[in-house]
Amino acid sequence: MADVEVARDGAVQTITLNRPEKMNAFTRTVHAELQDALKQARDPEVRAVVITGAGRAFCAGQDLTEFGESGDIGATLRATYHPNVLAVRALEKPVIAAVNGACAGAGLSFACACDIRIASDAAFFVPGFVGIGLIPDAGGTYFVHRLLGASRAFEWMSSNRRLTAAEAHAWGLVSEVVEADALPARAAELAAFYAALPTRAIGMTKRLFDHADTASLEEQLDMEAQLQAVAAQGDDFKEGVAAFLEKRDPKFTGR
Repeated sequence: MADVEVARDGAVQTITLNRPEKMNAFTRTVHAELQDALKQARDPEVRAVVITGAGRAFCAGQDLTEFGESGDIGATLRATYHPNVLAVRALEKPVIAAVNGACAGAGLSFACACDIRIASDAAFFVPGFVGIGLIPDAGGTYFVHRLLGASRAFEWMSSNRRLTAAEAHAWGLVSEVVEADALPARAAELAAFYAALPTRAIGMTKRLFDHADTASLEEQLDMEAQLQAVAAQGDDFKEGVAAFLEKRDPKFTGR
């Protein structure tokens, strides 16, 4: 059985971390299979991606029985976590983390690298790193800082406080919380909604928001102008205008 399972339903690809007996903790094998799954998600026919976990966890972070075996932790992070975090951000389509249970350590970092997070009411969120004398990695400081702001992010990540799903929602870490049994259906519904939108425009919007983190206003305005010129050449723009004028729902193709 694969440590990472991939399923397709129309234009939606679902990636499931599949080591439930180990709370879906990351290993080199998981990273390799996840990298392959994210490559598959580049297919233009895939217009939305859901990432979730099997069993009672989304991901508990790094499998500590394997951590540090190479002797160079920095090199391990660069070879395993970094490519997958960057692959999620490089996908020009929405990536939804459906957090079904425990979400801790690098699993938390990975969920925060996704574009949208929804959670089961059984989910909880734990920074994890400081509890074993480490610092946040796998992009944790980058994404949590941007989601929560510097002060709250530092307080949370340094205190190792466990957040319930309701608290994560109140903080803005997740966009909605649903009953545990309803999470797969809600994730599928949300992914289908996004898959029906103009995918190129969604992807370029994602790129713009990533760029906005470090850009000046002038740089952001220029990038908006560049990408708007590209969007205006697409089939979805033509369809969107036609549908508006004809007072009907648009049928976007993602092109």
